[in-house]
Amino acid sequence: MPPLTYLSLRERPLRRLTQLFVGLALYGFSLSVLVRASLGVNPWSVLYEGLAERTSLSFGTVSAVLGVLVLVLWIPLKLRPTFGTVANIVVLAGSADLGLLLLPQHLGLPARIALLVGGVLLNGLSVAVYVGARLGPGPRDGLMTGTAAVTGRSLRLVRTLMEITVLAVGRLLGGTVGAGTVLYACVVGTVTQFCVPWVAYRGAVTPFTYRGAVTSSTYRGAVTPSVPSRPRRSGRPSPRPVRTRR
Repeated sequence: MPPLTYLSLRERPLRRLTQLFVGLALYGFSLSVLVRASLGVNPWSVLYEGLAERTSLSFGTVSAVLGVLVLVLWIPLKLRPTFGTVANIVVLAGSADLGLLLLPQHLGLPARIALLVGGVLLNGLSVAVYVGARLGPGPRDGLMTGTAAVTGRSLRLVRTLMEITVLAVGRLLGGTVGAGTVLYACVVGTVTQFCVPWVAYRGAVTPFTYRGAVTSSTYRGAVTPSVPSRPRRSGRPSPRPVRTRR
């Protein structure tokens, strides 16, 4: 897996910003696809859907409001939002609402199954695209990693507890839970992991110098690295040259 840690926006900004916005737009649209499938959505979307049913807010607006509220939970974790964090809130909300406006409702079962499968695959791809831009995590991902770092618990345990809690609250509020929820949980991680190596930004490739030697593993096109000579110890006389008989 390529590195996915944060990189400064000054490095390849046009390329990485384009990737970030495309990934977030596809992610929000994939959420609306899963909603229109009406066969179950991911845990956070269950919560969005439930709150949208109980309030006058749209699906996308609910996701944006909860994203801001989650950022408040970053404060005790001593986390700082990045450009990618803010973009996650804004772009995801707009693309999700736009998708719900474009996609028809009350479709037949075959069309809904197709939307479900396509939505899960698109969601996994979109996560790989926007995470691969390496411009910072979204509010929910940051909460997960920050909580794991502070508590010393594993990411798997923290993520599982978060998803179960969000799913339970969303179900109580009237969100849709079904086969799509199970399919999402089982498939989206695999799809994301498969796509990340293809779309992740790996950073600028520059020669890596070690005592004057260029390593071929970090610079494409370099030949076998030269072996650095052993440094001479201070105070130790250099060996005399060996004389050969003629």
